[in-house]
Amino acid sequence: MEKAIVTGLLAFGMSGKVFHAPFVDAHPGFKFHAVLERNQKKAADDYPGVKSYDNFEELISDPEIELVIVNTPNFTHADYTRKCLLAGKHVLVEKPFTPTSAEAKELFELARTVGKKIFIYHNRRWDSDCTSIQKVVESGQLGQINEVIYRYDRYRKAIGPKTFKEEPQPASGLMYDLGPHLLDQAISLFGKPKSFYKVLGKHRENTKVDDYFMIHLAYPNDLNVFLTSSLLAADPQKAFVLHGSAGSFVKGRSDVQEEQLLKGMKLSNPVYGIEPPESKGRLTIMDEQAVPQVTYVDSENGNYIGLFEAVYQAIVHNIDYPITEEQIITQLEILEA
Repeated sequence: MEKAIVTGLLAFGMSGKVFHAPFVDAHPGFKFHAVLERNQKKAADDYPGVKSYDNFEELISDPEIELVIVNTPNFTHADYTRKCLLAGKHVLVEKPFTPTSAEAKELFELARTVGKKIFIYHNRRWDSDCTSIQKVVESGQLGQINEVIYRYDRYRKAIGPKTFKEEPQPASGLMYDLGPHLLDQAISLFGKPKSFYKVLGKHRENTKVDDYFMIHLAYPNDLNVFLTSSLLAADPQKAFVLHGSAGSFVKGRSDVQEEQLLKGMKLSNPVYGIEPPESKGRLTIMDEQAVPQVTYVDSENGNYIGLFEAVYQAIVHNIDYPITEEQIITQLEILEA
């Protein structure tokens, strides 16, 4: 690696500990330099030598920092991104990027004006699920795909403690929480839909925000993509179902990275990102006599380090980041509609 990108992290809660710090620390192209810790100072226990700042202004005033990771509550993303850009920093910001497409367009234009880059953190593209589905689709084995169903279901009856998700404010609710994941996976694979509609629901007792959504994306050649998520799914169904003229592919949501990271597994562990054998996807292809031929497809290994490698290459070598501005704008236009 030619240089290490000096990086600051805006929070060291669950997302900081699990989804960011381990990868910034492990990737040789980054230097985990500083973290914002307003209350408890714990980052240095795991990452000796990392600086801990008490407030946002101190962190972005650090002249060594080149990249800031914005992993704060959803409604703060736009403001923090703007301030980081004006301070001369590149920004890696968690989904959803902003509550509206207008804010996103403004910030992308500001980044061009100040000569910095914005990267949206869509780690699920590097899930074993997402990469496995992409491989099956691109293989052509399914023929002309006509229907795709993505589900992201949970059972969480109680109102959660994170007010930025549960109070009616910009970018709150389930659609802005899990919708970006599903939309990004669909848009990255099938492109911008020609039309869409969505349904929202509030089903938990005393909920103030949506806890159910269904988004229908319509594509050319009568391809229909359905994205659904619920917080009251006691028996979640298969997360990925694809039907085509030649066959079908069905798979459960099985990526193990989050679970492994929560348990403290290191990225160097040889089993990191490897799904258990029973998680294989089921591929059913109809032969010439219309008899189904069933095989089970090994999953690709998941590894979120690929996202950080893409950020590194974009900053150091000006290689296009795979999560494009157009894709993010399309996603937000659907979320805000």
